[in-house]
Amino acid sequence: MAQAAARRARRLARASLPAGTRARSAEDWWWDRLAPSGSGCHLMQADSMLLVLPGLGPTRAPRRATRRAPRPTTAPRPRPRPRPRPEPASPPAPEQGPDAGWGDRAPLEVLVHIFGLLVAAEGPVPFLGRAARVCRLWRRAASQPALWHTATLSPPLAGRAKSGAQAEKKLLASLEWLVPSRFSLLQRLTLIHWKSQVQPVLKLVSACCRRLTFLKLSDCHGVTTDTLLALAKSCRQLHSLDLQHSMVDSTAVVSFLEAVGPRMRKLWLTYSSQTTAIVGALLGSCCPQLQVLEVSTGINRNSTPLQLPVEALQKACPQLQVLRLLNLMWMPKPSGRRPALGPGFPCLEELCLAGSTCAFVSNEVLGRLLHGSPSLRLLDLRGCDRITPEGLRDLPCQELEQLHLGLYGMSDRLTVAKEGSPLLTQKWHHSLRELDLSGQGFGEGDLEQALAAFSGAPALPALSRLNLRGTRVTPGMVSSVISSCPGLLYLNLESCRCLPRGLKRVYRGLDEVQWCLEQLLASPLSAS
Repeated sequence: MAQAAARRARRLARASLPAGTRARSAEDWWWDRLAPSGSGCHLMQADSMLLVLPGLGPTRAPRRATRRAPRPTTAPRPRPRPRPRPEPASPPAPEQGPDAGWGDRAPLEVLVHIFGLLVAAEGPVPFLGRAARVCRLWRRAASQPALWHTATLSPPLAGRAKSGAQAEKKLLASLEWLVPSRFSLLQRLTLIHWKSQVQPVLKLVSACCRRLTFLKLSDCHGVTTDTLLALAKSCRQLHSLDLQHSMVDSTAVVSFLEAVGPRMRKLWLTYSSQTTAIVGALLGSCCPQLQVLEVSTGINRNSTPLQLPVEALQKACPQLQVLRLLNLMWMPKPSGRRPALGPGFPCLEELCLAGSTCAFVSNEVLGRLLHGSPSLRLLDLRGCDRITPEGLRDLPCQELEQLHLGLYGMSDRLTVAKEGSPLLTQKWHHSLRELDLSGQGFGEGDLEQALAAFSGAPALPALSRLNLRGTRVTPGMVSSVISSCPGLLYLNLESCRCLPRGLKRVYRGLDEVQWCLEQLLASPLSAS
């Protein structure tokens, strides 16, 4: 009983102390007793004593971790010295820093413009969804349909088919609210990895997105004819369709192209057994205003070559500006011994026939494609080993800017051209910005004449990218072309046997290219 009473007495004593006193330690208590605040004294802890010394201001001695000072009993207490009266302090300067509340006071139009810059750089998702949780003003700004011009919708990837279907249903439940409230001004939509719920999503889009102009379906399955027809009828501004790597029946695509008709501008396809039916619909002049046509191979490459009637395509799509047949085995449809030339592609600016396999493209086929294309700017013939410089010289385009003739990993088993490279640079040295001669078998003298065309030009060449990988270029040729092309930003010299060791690599940027020039000029082989 006596011990319990003592404990209660101690608790009452601690509770009766001021709030600040209860949290103080014994060291603080000795500080107040020996060197009160404002006394001008400070404590100094020695090995075996605690000294009270006069000083300029109270400074606490460092605490010792292992040894505590003994309790002072005889230390005299000095009289406090009068301290000089401090001068009145000037008012503190305002802090210079960002205003934390600018987002709450900014006009709605300014905030929408700021959000628009972020959306243009990173897309509306997930930024706008997170911004809507900040405050009411940010929610109003993030809710503006003008910020939702572009959207990419992709359910989270799941390892099992059942989990993937559940993820698609969960995302679809959110889209049932999001699409009507946000996507009224949507223009570009991309759907990725939709397997089971692509039909409801496209129905929502056709009902709410009247201003849709571009639709991309990547790795999507189950798109039906009715769905694409509903999009064609509801979205009157839809003119671009990308179906690469998606399983869409050719009947649905043909019905869509016929419904869209003259307003169709761009079409991307993955080559399969059904591509022939789609190309046949294009040859029937269902899309006379088509400007971009791209057909590429998927993961499972089809060994059956695509027969493309060049002259019929020129008649059906006279406004074609971009034609890409990527990594695709194709051949022009036979049309007799001496086929009559078609109208050509007068608006064609880009032709890409690049492939990793042996192509059927020859000088005769290239002439049939480009005989009426004076505005061509980009010509990609990588892998087309049958094309010769003589065939390129006869093309009508005079302002070619990009020419890609690389033979990657094919020169060992093919009979490549040994001469004729000066025909290319003498014709286009004034306009070429990119030149790729990787893997070509031109001789040293032939390459020297070709690259000399850039140094002998009356005006500064526009060349910015040069790929000479695996060629017989010499140090003198490289240093000459670098000195003649001040805008050269990319130079590939890998596997060039005639160059010194340490310089056979890729140079990116002006500084690296100039460093290469310095090393070549200092090399004893540069004079040869």
